[in-house]
Amino acid sequence: MNPVRPWRTGRDRSGEPRTILAVRRSAVVVLVCLAAAVAIAVTALAVTPRAAVAPDAERSPAVAESTTVAPSSADVGAGGAASAEPASATAPPPPEASKEAGGDTSNSAPTPTAAAESAIVRGSVDRTSLALTATYTVRATLGWSDRRLRVATTIHVRNTSGGGIDRLELNTVAARLGSMRLGTVTVDGTRRRATVSDQTITVPLGGVLPARASTVIRVAYAATLRSTVAGTTWLFTQANGIVGAYRWIPWISRATSFDRPNHGDPFVTPVSPDITVTIASDRVLRYATTGVRVLTSVDGRSQTFHATNVRDFVLTAAPDYRWLTATVGRTTVRVAYRPGAPASAMLAAARRAIRRMSALLVPYPYRIYTVAQSPGGFGMEGPQIAWIPTGIAAANVAYLVTHETAHQWFYGLVGNDQSRQPWVDEAAADFLARYVLASRRSSRCAQGRLDLTIYRYPSTCYYEVVYIQGGNLIDDLRRRLGSTLFWTTMREYVVAHRYGLVGNTTLLDALDAASPRDLSRVYRSRFPSAY
Repeated sequence: MNPVRPWRTGRDRSGEPRTILAVRRSAVVVLVCLAAAVAIAVTALAVTPRAAVAPDAERSPAVAESTTVAPSSADVGAGGAASAEPASATAPPPPEASKEAGGDTSNSAPTPTAAAESAIVRGSVDRTSLALTATYTVRATLGWSDRRLRVATTIHVRNTSGGGIDRLELNTVAARLGSMRLGTVTVDGTRRRATVSDQTITVPLGGVLPARASTVIRVAYAATLRSTVAGTTWLFTQANGIVGAYRWIPWISRATSFDRPNHGDPFVTPVSPDITVTIASDRVLRYATTGVRVLTSVDGRSQTFHATNVRDFVLTAAPDYRWLTATVGRTTVRVAYRPGAPASAMLAAARRAIRRMSALLVPYPYRIYTVAQSPGGFGMEGPQIAWIPTGIAAANVAYLVTHETAHQWFYGLVGNDQSRQPWVDEAAADFLARYVLASRRSSRCAQGRLDLTIYRYPSTCYYEVVYIQGGNLIDDLRRRLGSTLFWTTMREYVVAHRYGLVGNTTLLDALDAASPRDLSRVYRSRFPSAY
């Protein structure tokens, strides 16, 4: 609310001319009358009941976090107690969102903010960047009955790239898989004509955002979830009684092709220090997501989640999710599953992975780790969550849960461009998983390069080259350095690049620097573009 300038009641005593006595007496009488009137008004207000104040529709993260109810002993136990759903805070439901906040897809422009409030200056630089600091506030409506998803995202962006930018490139799979209808897009309250190409929404800023300056972007869209898990549709679908939405929030990224000849991840996402997501649905759902639930409406149909230092917000939901929970140190490990899923095996694998990997590297950094039964397709990592597909064979549970858990460190903590440098996270995660499980094996494909993008690997050997051969290379380096020096170097690598983005050779260079021997000759045949 804009401050209102108070009335000035004092007299100007600097050089005021003397007035006649009668005028002064008249002024005194007027002031006395005014004082009496004010006293009567104050008395009336004191005895008049105040109108009820409606609760805030959205709390700030600090306030919302304080309302969280800790899981009860029935929900969390060392042995893994089952429950219907973890405990959470409750609060009155947020009011219906306005068209701007609730995902209006019409072409009506919102009222623009005064130009003086925008830090954007005239000009162009033909530049964007991943090195931006952005927080996200998301309001979504999810239709279980019709698979419709409406999303309104507010992004507060600070340009920490060191140079000016004149556009943002936001990626979301809804553009490729959800028949996305882009709605109103504004920059500092002024509507901008955004364009959609592949999975990228390009938002022109209308000028240049200088280094260290900030802007507010609002993007609304409507989409429809798929109903199968064929091909890549499992990333954005409602199937087998579960909603699964991956990379559904328009997130700062760079233009990246979604199509690829394998199951590689066509994503790159910098960390956001803060994200709040409110989801309203047409029926009560149980959610397995990134972050912590901080608010639930009285009727259970609206829930709010909050997360810090994450690269995405993964959404999974089902009306009949059940929960199995356990604790590992200060971390609550939980499994969200439907009847018939191998929940006990999923929980056991997750507990072992969190415990062993935290000891080898650095402690898992979040309060909660969720392993969720997903609609199907492939296993998939996300911040604070892993997807295990419906119908997974029992023999594959331990490996898949362990591999996806390893991504909490390699992709989650230490990030990379997964489309252009897939070996960085996939090889490291697979090495870590197989080291914990003592399950190293040989590749079933001929030795290949490890410095290619996902777009250049055939589907037949993508896994065997990037995961198996890449992981075995890291394990060979462990043997060369010795386990003590190797793990010390790995811990330093994670700490040095925590919540950052690294390149193809960052880990290799760190290991080479720690080794008494020159390792560049070992790297040359596998990374010919760099060595």
